[in-house]
Order: sequence, then C-alpha cells, then structure tokens
Amino acid sequence: MASKTRTALTTLTIDIGGQGIKGMTIQGTETIAAPRHRLKTPRPATSDAVIDTIVKVMHHFHDYHRVTVGFPGVVVGGVVDTAPNLDGRWKGVRLQERLVEAAGIPLRVINDADMQGFGAIEGKGVEMVLTLGTGVGSALFVEGRLVPNLEFGHHPFEHDETYEERLGQNALNEIGPRHWNRRMVRAIKLLRRIFNFRKLYLGGGNSRIIDFQLPADVVVVKNSIAFAGGAKMWELG
Repeated sequence: MASKTRTALTTLTIDIGGQGIKGMTIQGTETIAAPRHRLKTPRPATSDAVIDTIVKVMHHFHDYHRVTVGFPGVVVGGVVDTAPNLDGRWKGVRLQERLVEAAGIPLRVINDADMQGFGAIEGKGVEMVLTLGTGVGSALFVEGRLVPNLEFGHHPFEHDETYEERLGQNALNEIGPRHWNRRMVRAIKLLRRIFNFRKLYLGGGNSRIIDFQLPADVVVVKNSIAFAGGAKMWELG
C-alpha cells in the first residue's frame, strides 16, 4: 500500500505537443515511476480527437494518484481560451472537466510552458521560461509563484511581428539556424530589459538549435523537466 505522505504520491504528467502527446509517471517530485509513453498528436488536432488520445495515454499507465496535463494554449479555470497550434474550435472547451470525468481522480490542466517552468525554476526572484518549438511558449514566476498564461509569444517583438512569428518553427524553416540565432540574441536582450529576470530558462525542441554563448543568467533545460514540473505543480501551485 502506498504511503499517505505527499512526497509518496505518484503524478501522471501529460504533455500535449504539436507532434506527440507524451505521458510519464513521477513519484514524489523527481523519481520516474514509469517511462515515457508517446502517441502521435492526431491530425486534425480537434478537441475530441486530442481528448481521446489523452485518455489513451492515461489508460497506458497504472497506479497513479493525480494527473497534470500541459496544454499548448491559454487555459483559465480548466476551460480553453486559445489553442493557436491545434485545429478546429477549442475556445470554450471544458477540457479539465472532461478529463476529470475520464480519469476519476484529481486532475489539473495548465499551460504547457507553465508546467515546464515548474520543473525548471529555483523559486528565487523573477524567473522566466521560453519554450521554442512549433510556437513560442512562455512562463513567468516571482519567488516561485506562477503568473499564469503569460503567452508572451504573441506579444510584438520586432518588425511588426510577434516573438512566435520571428522565432517559431515557420521562421526557423524560412531563415535558417544562423539568422534564427541572431534573433534569439536580440530577444534575450529585450526580455532582460523588460522583466529584469534573475534567470531565463530556454526549453522546447528548438532550444537544441542555439549555438551562441549564453549569458550566465540564461540556461537551456531539457524538455523532460516538464514531467517533473507536472508533479511539482501540486506542491508549488
């Protein structure tokens, strides 16, 4: 029988990406209980199709006490407001309610960059996260407390284009890694002036493209920290 202490609880963390929907169980806040399981993100990525795939991921795992789902868009009170890189009508979908019904245990849906941030932060001062992939996700923490649904990727950056338009996958495909890296340098300088962050964490699949010397207050983090973030959220969030 599992211990009733908080640290013994096992969390199933599910990360919804443009290419795959991944799950992993974490005991406590760090120990992997079962390895990652991945299913392809359905196309078109409509709400019903994505929910069905999430449920399949949940059914793959056993012996967990709670679920965290990282969603690529704004989620307020468990209800989807935006899903810019998914398909069909998502606004107004009561995602958390539908997944709680399927899971039958405590479950929370949060922004995917927020979830990765919970895995990255040290809980000191102003900390910021950028996830670089199909789009550009963002998260902001102050003394370990989340400022939810920042969505800074959709804020104007330069040349009347947003951070996502300048640094997302389409931009990388169009201009190539060398020019993309130059844009990243400018973005980091601007974000530092705006937020005065103590530390900036860069994650997402395209963080591997970074090939310039990062300042001491900017670090690249592994995507896998999102799974630990899903567990830590219950302790910190």
